[in-house]
Order: sequence, then C-alpha cells, then structure tokens
Amino acid sequence: QLRLVESGGDLVHPGGSLRLSCAASGVTLNVYAIAWFRQAPGKEREGVSCISSIDGSTYYSDSVKGRFTISRDNAKSTGYLQMNSLKPEDTSVYYCAIEPLTYQCRLNSDEYNAWGQGTQVTVSS
Repeated sequence: QLRLVESGGDLVHPGGSLRLSCAASGVTLNVYAIAWFRQAPGKEREGVSCISSIDGSTYYSDSVKGRFTISRDNAKSTGYLQMNSLKPEDTSVYYCAIEPLTYQCRLNSDEYNAWGQGTQVTVSS
C-alpha cells in the first residue's frame, strides 16, 4: 500500500534553513516524479518544486527559485526539499506528492494522485 510521510517541519527564524523529507513506502520511487506543494491558511495550494523520474530534471516556482533545492534518494525511497533563506511568507503546511509521470514534471496538483499528510513550516521571529 502506497504511503507518503513528510517530516522536518519546524519553527524557524527568518533567514534560517530547514530540510523536509518525504518517505515513500509501498512503491518503487524511482519511477515517480516527486513534487512539493504548500498551502497557507486562507490561501490556495501552491506548487513549490518537483523533480522528474525520467531525467532528474527539476522545476521551481518563482517564489522559491534560488532558495530551495529539491532532491531524491531512490535507494532510500525518500524525497527532500532543502529550504534556505526562509521568509515569513514561506509559512505553510508543506505536502509532498508523487505520480509515475512519463514526462518532465510540472506543478499541476491535478497530475498527482498520492499525497502525504503535510508538515508545518513556520517562519517567524
């Protein structure tokens, strides 16, 4: 049975860093694209980053480009989101999602059918 579990969320000061993890079980992760989305209270879900399975290409939203880095360790069935230079506007619940896409990933939430439960990231002084 497919299961995704996010971890690593925390309270951090502006300018700080966090690394989120997305542990997958019940799947062969190397054939899945991995994406990270976030949703703040009262706001729509926003795509943050994704990494393709076919060629390892990555994609970032403009709001996090240059600050966040997505990666994957297929041997550990885990995806990661390294978040640096965090800002208060990065405060959200972060979700990972996977899908066996046969093309380069995109940040379209409708394309992902497996989701984790989310992990809270709070950036505040």
